[in-house]
Amino acid sequence: MFADKTLTPREAVRLCALGTIVGKPMRYSELASSVRHFISRLTGPSVDLLGTSIELLRYEGLIEAVGGEGMEDDALLVVTDAGRKEFRNLMVAPLRAASDLSKLITALKFRFLHLLDREDREAQVELLIDTSETGLNRLLDLRDSMSDEGGYLVDWLDDEVGRAEARLNWLHQLKQRVQAG
Repeated sequence: MFADKTLTPREAVRLCALGTIVGKPMRYSELASSVRHFISRLTGPSVDLLGTSIELLRYEGLIEAVGGEGMEDDALLVVTDAGRKEFRNLMVAPLRAASDLSKLITALKFRFLHLLDREDREAQVELLIDTSETGLNRLLDLRDSMSDEGGYLVDWLDDEVGRAEARLNWLHQLKQRVQAG
């Protein structure tokens, strides 16, 4: 954890993996695929986040294979008591205010966009539109794949999709303003 007791990216992956199998045992391959799918739909592909090994959770005693199966056998995994305790510790950690570097860079682009010539302004707005469309598509894909899951995730994703759609509409209006001069 960071000094303020918020989760590091590595711990976020641990939370995703543990939370995914707390509700139901899952095969190693299913768990790895589920964690990769979920995280990449929210953050985009990230070696830093997806490099965390599920086998490390087993080594640490947080998950175990049912019936002594080995991980190489695509074992059915369950959370241990220590894993449930770690899951709870990760779940109750406080949140940091949004501090994403990409948010800072986006704000800087908007702050200084007017200093570029018209062609570069148009190209930057198009880049922001493309980036927003990619993010929206990842959210929609995640929402579709999680529609059968209980809990509140789908409600939150619906809100995020609405925000992403509103941002995209705003960017298209900005593009028209930039093109008009």
